[in-house]
Amino acid sequence: MGLMDGLLGNYSEVSTDELQNQYGQYLMPDEKIEMGFKLVRDTFIFTEQRLILLDHQGVTGKKTRIHSISMDAIFDVTMETAGTGFDDSELTIHYIVSPYYRANNVETTTYTFEFGKKFNVQPIYVALTTLAHENKNKINK
Repeated sequence: MGLMDGLLGNYSEVSTDELQNQYGQYLMPDEKIEMGFKLVRDTFIFTEQRLILLDHQGVTGKKTRIHSISMDAIFDVTMETAGTGFDDSELTIHYIVSPYYRANNVETTTYTFEFGKKFNVQPIYVALTTLAHENKNKINK
């Protein structure tokens, strides 16, 4: 993995120290980075409370759009493994965007991440699926 994967739209893992140095100012008090991944200019970070998506925009990449997804909002995860040829692995999270999770008209959306063929996405899938299962149980009690 590296620049070529980044150019092809695939994320590669980044050390938590590097992420802390570069994006620590976006963390809430006592929030810790568990893992993170980087594309050429975009990054996503897992903390114990949320998933942070950083989209660097413009020619210089100084303009940044930051989006947070609460871990409590994730209710489903789908995974597509890499096939033969140029296929990549994909991980799609389904999450609630409306502020009230038990409302009659709950709004949801998805976000898809692409990983290179050699990246083992299964551990992330299992962790997020476990979280989604726990969230569904909490929401439907």
